[in-house]
Amino acid sequence: MKHRIDPKIDCVFKALLGADENRNLLIHFLNAILGKALRSPLATVEILNPYNERETLDDKLSIVDVKAWDGDDQIYQIEIQLLSYPSLPARILYTWADIYSQQLHSGNDYGLLRPTYAIWLLAENLIPKDSNYAHIYQMRDARGRTLLAHGGIWLLELEKFAAQRIKNERQRWLQFFKVGGQIDDTVLPDWMSTLEMRQAMSTLRQFSEKERNYHEYQARMNYLRQQRTIERDLEDMRKETLQARQEKEAAVQREAQAMREKEAAFAEIERLKALLRN
Repeated sequence: MKHRIDPKIDCVFKALLGADENRNLLIHFLNAILGKALRSPLATVEILNPYNERETLDDKLSIVDVKAWDGDDQIYQIEIQLLSYPSLPARILYTWADIYSQQLHSGNDYGLLRPTYAIWLLAENLIPKDSNYAHIYQMRDARGRTLLAHGGIWLLELEKFAAQRIKNERQRWLQFFKVGGQIDDTVLPDWMSTLEMRQAMSTLRQFSEKERNYHEYQARMNYLRQQRTIERDLEDMRKETLQARQEKEAAVQREAQAMREKEAAFAEIERLKALLRN
């Protein structure tokens, strides 16, 4: 390839899993990630928002995720997230709930609701206190009993994922998204010797060698860098504001404590004066 291409950049990610010509990759990816959570392996899906290289380059909403459904009307959402931030879990849950609720229209019966599966590949760690890279959230009670088997949310933290040897198709996909941007396509590693991985590398090659596609890739890279810079600056400002507020509150507390001690000292003096008078 003329240029190394990172599959985590959203326009590349969507071309990999959201293009009609790569529908077999999407099916393979969903089967690999969801595994036994599916009643049976997927054989076909319909992409609801297929990748189009003519999409507006700076339109974040038009290009970021992949949505599909299967023959049983089960819904799938796949998203790549490069930056972790405090409100991301709320966004993830809200997005799942929004997609799930959009199935019903006025007058529809609740029985029409179908399982909804959300898969998030996270470039940065979201749950630092847990060493596991895979997290599955479904509607269960504290004893593990399922309220309703209607899909759930799969979070996969790529930073934590580390495999000395690729043992299954899920690991193969995670390894591809984690290190795909560093791979020399002239000497592919053994774990990329499958038809799906070679097809995925072919998609990366298109972004590397076609001028329009590489321009799109570079534009998205620049846009995302700007977004990450702005978000990190805002987070730094938030931390500085919080620290200043905490320091001010601590100063007020110290002043109040000093005042209480001063009043107690005056009270003690008055008590001793009273004893002397008596």
